[in-house]
Amino acid sequence: MRTAFDFAPLHRASIGFDHVFDLLENAARGQAPDNWPPFDTVRLDDDAYRITMAVAGFRREEIDVTVEGNLLVISGEHADAPQGEFLHRGIAYRPFNRRFELADHVRVVSATLADGLLTVELKREIPEAMKPRRIAIDAPAPQADNVRRIEDQAA
Repeated sequence: MRTAFDFAPLHRASIGFDHVFDLLENAARGQAPDNWPPFDTVRLDDDAYRITMAVAGFRREEIDVTVEGNLLVISGEHADAPQGEFLHRGIAYRPFNRRFELADHVRVVSATLADGLLTVELKREIPEAMKPRRIAIDAPAPQADNVRRIEDQAA
């Protein structure tokens, strides 16, 4: 069963949220489930995240981690296929391509490969200009006695 959402009323009442509506529409579309390679996504605190992906059998030079705008792409392809006649093939040597939509101001801090696990550290860094700030309320400037008002000039 497929459910379509109409975001038109929200478009009328909001400005600059087009990308959010696009994300929701893309998520609502039925995407073919691709469960390989398996991965975990963990929120470490309010502004830190970690993606851990099981990439057993892949070498560091066979994995590519790239960021294009708000899209994190992790892909891998074996340079050479195992030799010999397989009696049973349980280890996947197929190429993979995983995509993750990143929120605004989330950047990739690091990527490490150890013990068959690729770990990608992410952090949300909100620019100073976008952080909440307190605005001081100034008192009105006192009027000088030597300044004549427009009403006084008319008299």
